[in-house]
Amino acid sequence: MVSVSPSNDPSAALNATFAALADPTRRAILARLAEGDVSVMELAKPFAMSQPAISKHLRVLERAGLISRGRDAQRRPCHIESQPLAEATDWLENYRRLWEANYERLDAVLEELKAVSQPDKPPRSPRKGKSR
Repeated sequence: MVSVSPSNDPSAALNATFAALADPTRRAILARLAEGDVSVMELAKPFAMSQPAISKHLRVLERAGLISRGRDAQRRPCHIESQPLAEATDWLENYRRLWEANYERLDAVLEELKAVSQPDKPPRSPRKGKSR
């Protein structure tokens, strides 16, 4: 059996990203790291959990490529990595466009139905580029 790491399989990388993001603690850690690099001890402060528990969350994030850990003397600052989040955003963007097109078609059908039920009013044109 061959092990697939997120670094060499785009599908596995995307799976690892979404699996890591599924946990609210890991999302909170990423939100904190978006403000700047911090040590593991600083990351652990707002959470009511042990240092080993925080370390497990960090390992999941690190394996998914969402964070990296450096070495600065005695400190091991954690750093958010943008590439996996960008790839997840790109993947989600395809579905956003799909749903936006569906909503635009639905708007057009609703406008047609309004025009049929109120023949004295001119139909409005469908909204273009409107995000939901």
